[in-house]
Amino acid sequence: MSEPVDPLPRIAPLAEPLPAGVAGRLAGLLPPGMPAPQLFLTVARDPGLFAQLVDTGWLGPTGLGDRRDLPRSLRELVILRTCVSSGNAYEYNLHVQTISARMGLSEAQIDDVRAPAPDPALWSAAERAAIGLVDALVGRLDVDDAEFAAAAAHFDAARLLSITHLVGLYTGVAMLVALARPAFDRYRGAALRLRDRSAPRPGAGTPSASAP
Repeated sequence: MSEPVDPLPRIAPLAEPLPAGVAGRLAGLLPPGMPAPQLFLTVARDPGLFAQLVDTGWLGPTGLGDRRDLPRSLRELVILRTCVSSGNAYEYNLHVQTISARMGLSEAQIDDVRAPAPDPALWSAAERAAIGLVDALVGRLDVDDAEFAAAAAHFDAARLLSITHLVGLYTGVAMLVALARPAFDRYRGAALRLRDRSAPRPGAGTPSASAP
């Protein structure tokens, strides 16, 4: 499997020396000695936006909008599957290289989340329902009655809304990546391939497509 090639950034990230306000906020988000993710440095080109995200708690050490209302492993699954369904290789790589295992996902699960259909041996029925919901929301911007019923069998209204909001946040991240094209973060020495971008996206197609 070939190493993913860095895109040529359209919006250059901030370079050292960083403004004091940006450096201070990054220090509160990242472990000591960890270089800042390229997307963080890109968003910080708008210092007011970056400050607002950090100061309000929308951007924290475990990602966007973490209100601790979802189990950590479920939240990370939703984030990674949103990356897969939206084709966001950058954010998938960032999470896997930094926090996915710490949030409770096994190596086998992290690899399987890229598959068009999940392996039933690796996921609970609730997790498979969450994957189906993500694929429907991102792939079609629609949730049919069967997909809703499958998700509602495992999650109450509050958690359904929270999962959907999380999918929306990380679909927005995919849009930022599509616009700015940040270079991959290589905390482990190499970036990770998401999947063949020529393959159909999970959940894409007609509204009658079944969820995995």
